[in-house]
Amino acid sequence: MFKETKAFSGFAVDDIAAAKEFYGETLGLDVSEVHGMLQLRIAGGIPVLVYPKAEHVPAEYTILNFPVDDIDAAAKELIARGIVFERYNDRHDELGISRGGGPSIGWFKDPAGNILSIIQE
Repeated sequence: MFKETKAFSGFAVDDIAAAKEFYGETLGLDVSEVHGMLQLRIAGGIPVLVYPKAEHVPAEYTILNFPVDDIDAAAKELIARGIVFERYNDRHDELGISRGGGPSIGWFKDPAGNILSIIQE
């Protein structure tokens, strides 16, 4: 039934203006605002919808993963842009990247508290 449907994902934030600045300026994504919601255009052309939600509660899981070729370079660039990496286990290095037990990954939050990651391809 949905085999040919171009599905897309979405998530909530508590402040559209802060999300627009974060995703557009800090992360450098192509962001547009339509009807009070954001549309993130990521590689591959499928949009991601970001919508406002009253009484927003941040997701307790990773909502968006960004595969990168060089996780160290990506982490350093994000740190230079003010990103602070979360530490969920004892395998984090000085950059905040978790290594071992799977692919190298670094988790960080958007202004609404939703969890994002960079992950080594």
